[in-house]
Amino acid sequence: MKTSMIFSKLVSFVLILQLHNPTVVLSSSSSLSSSNGLTEIPKKFLDFAKRKEVVDWMVRIRRKIHENPELGYEEFETSKLIRLELDKLGIPYKYPVSVTGIVGFVGTGEPPFVAIRADMDALPIQETVDWEHKSKNPGKMHACGHDAHVSMVLGAAKILKQHLQELKGTVVLVFQPAEEGGGGAKKMLDAGVLDNVDAIFGLHVVHNAPIGTVASKPGPLLAGSGLFDAVISGKGGHAAIPQHSIDPILAASNIVVSLQHLVSREADPLDSQVVTVAKFQGGGAFNVIPDSVTIGGTFRAFSKASLIQLKKRIEEVIKGQAAVQRCSATVDFYNTKKPMLFFPPTVNDKDLHEHFLKVAGDMLGNDKVKDMKPVMGSEDFAFYQEAFPGYFFFIGMQDENSPKLSSVHNPNFTINEDVLPYGAALHASLATTYLLEAESKLRPTEGNLHDEL
Repeated sequence: MKTSMIFSKLVSFVLILQLHNPTVVLSSSSSLSSSNGLTEIPKKFLDFAKRKEVVDWMVRIRRKIHENPELGYEEFETSKLIRLELDKLGIPYKYPVSVTGIVGFVGTGEPPFVAIRADMDALPIQETVDWEHKSKNPGKMHACGHDAHVSMVLGAAKILKQHLQELKGTVVLVFQPAEEGGGGAKKMLDAGVLDNVDAIFGLHVVHNAPIGTVASKPGPLLAGSGLFDAVISGKGGHAAIPQHSIDPILAASNIVVSLQHLVSREADPLDSQVVTVAKFQGGGAFNVIPDSVTIGGTFRAFSKASLIQLKKRIEEVIKGQAAVQRCSATVDFYNTKKPMLFFPPTVNDKDLHEHFLKVAGDMLGNDKVKDMKPVMGSEDFAFYQEAFPGYFFFIGMQDENSPKLSSVHNPNFTINEDVLPYGAALHASLATTYLLEAESKLRPTEGNLHDEL
């Protein structure tokens, strides 16, 4: 009897609390339900991605793309294959976007919109890996894993299509051209097809991290970068009578040395920067001073302000040092054939980092989610992050029982295809849980509206 009275009073108290503040009760119960569901989704999606028929499907797509590598803004066959697979999945898309790009849509077709991105282009490298699906296009190779990236986003699309009931918004599938120096991400943004996107996720395979692990960090992850070409002009002549010439090789040599001082003597030691001269072309004979010398290289930093300062000083040093040696110089931060864009730093959103840690930890285990140091490489994914919050991470593919994999941009580069289901499931999980969390933030408002009715 006493227990019954206590229970009755408890029920009365809960009812009174709900009448006076229904939002609190609704929000609390929704939050618990949502939290449990969010935790289960990553493992469920990974189990689905590891099904033999799904893995075989992703592997087939990846190998077909690998056999037919195409350079930036030339990915017509790659784009055709992607559209064919999207058609089979019943996923609508926009095409063409920025020459060869595709933007697909999975979900309600309504806000919020969250994007996952794959780059499609290959590199001008002759493949030396001798295997059944070796590149059929001489001098071109998928040596950076973009074939795997495309397969993973298509794999994520398949997962999402099979779990439409989980989607409380729209996942935008971004297949972009020309990541390798062509600034495809910027052109996708300029096309206006991503104007409504709230957040974007991207990944890159990495050869020297174990399979089933991921790594990233909040804030600056990859450096911003720029490229430069300079022509130093003098007056050619016979090497035996240099006084009758104006030697551009001597001037260019002084320029190369002086450029190194921009980092060692002008940059803050705590602000990591790089200036590298990687091209030096001039002369063709042992006894002839040439009329001109061409040099070129790259400059990198983790802040846009530092990049702008480096760009300014590189031009000043080249022209100033050329003048000291009686030469003239022209400096270009572009190429006449295709734009060499000023790539901003890749800066991960801090809130999305927390989201990534939760989702990846639920899927792989917290011990498989690693913190990484910033890297001086650059990524045009950074253009998306300038437009809206974005998050970029690396996914390992080294099997400890297999020979060590070669690094990217290498003619011996290979993909451990066991990584495909991990990438697909992470893409799908990050996007789905992002939408669910966005929806849960709106639930208290819905509770208030219901209370007013």
